[in-house]
Amino acid sequence: MFRPFALSLSALSIGPVLIYYELMRLRLVVEYDSEAKRWAAFFPELPGCTSAGDTEDEAIQNAKEALELWFEPTPVDLPAGAKVLEVALT
Repeated sequence: MFRPFALSLSALSIGPVLIYYELMRLRLVVEYDSEAKRWAAFFPELPGCTSAGDTEDEAIQNAKEALELWFEPTPVDLPAGAKVLEVALT
């Protein structure tokens, strides 16, 4: 079963100015595992970003939490002269 997961248009308020931005859209695959008798969920484009739940809704909620953790920054040891840059998809 294919079930798309999409983040939508949001607004950021900076004083009197509103900045609108569209968040990245990702596919979330949710399927029932008859052997485990649980629902599995994973993001195909994000290796290792998987979750599960006793119900389909629980698997989706758990997948959203896994997504937040997958994008959480981790410490990186950088060699001398290396730079860290932030990039955005437009």
